[in-house]
Amino acid sequence: MDRLVLVKGGGELATGVAHRLHKEGFKVVIVEKEKPTAERRTTSFAEAVYTGEHEVEGVKAKLAKTIEDVYRILGEGKIPVVTSLETLAGLKPSVVVDARMAKRNLDTRIDEAPLVIGLGPGFKAGVDVHVVIETKPGPDLGKPILSGEALPSDGVPPSIAGRTFERLLVSPASGEFKAVKRIGERVEAGEVVGFVEGKPVRSKISGLIYGLVHDGVKVKAGKKIGDLIPAEIPLEEGLKMIHHISDRARAMGEAVLRAIQMLRG
Repeated sequence: MDRLVLVKGGGELATGVAHRLHKEGFKVVIVEKEKPTAERRTTSFAEAVYTGEHEVEGVKAKLAKTIEDVYRILGEGKIPVVTSLETLAGLKPSVVVDARMAKRNLDTRIDEAPLVIGLGPGFKAGVDVHVVIETKPGPDLGKPILSGEALPSDGVPPSIAGRTFERLLVSPASGEFKAVKRIGERVEAGEVVGFVEGKPVRSKISGLIYGLVHDGVKVKAGKKIGDLIPAEIPLEEGLKMIHHISDRARAMGEAVLRAIQMLRG
């Protein structure tokens, strides 16, 4: 299929890419893990792995277990989500986009498709992929890189209402996460949002839960498992943020589309 795009990852930024390409008329297929770890689940097509079907801004993604499912779902005008590349055996995408944001190249090869695109650090244009897309917030966000690599992550979370690290929800231990709060709920500073191996995950500030990994996901001590929209943001605006593709994710979609148009015509 000349306009078939395989997107690796179904998290927030990957969803921004998949959504934009779908709207542009591409046939998009997403491959995710069997237990996705996406945090901003309201705006992540990865959620379809847990729920069977998930809608983001009018576009529906649906879990596919066989290649027949993939073709049927594409025929329905939806985005198939698979949890194994083996399901897609024989499928030949014209474009592969690695949008997993792993900060390293997990398995992507430049010969996987006529055009292979990598989001963020970990890929070398001309070696691992044909083009790298800059993902670091700033003046170069969305810039296509045809030689070299994206800027390394500085580890600082995007600021919302001047808050960065204090917005984060961090796992106190390694083990299975058990949620007691949901995305969109308001919490106060110090309130428990869940547990890992009996140890509480507490919010550092007051605000709305913006992202939170799915209940039952295995997490690692000290790692981010969610984030908050600070209470300084008005409630209505905060709820809109939760249910709409972020500006950064939207920028990724536009950047990938431009790269395809530039390199594939």
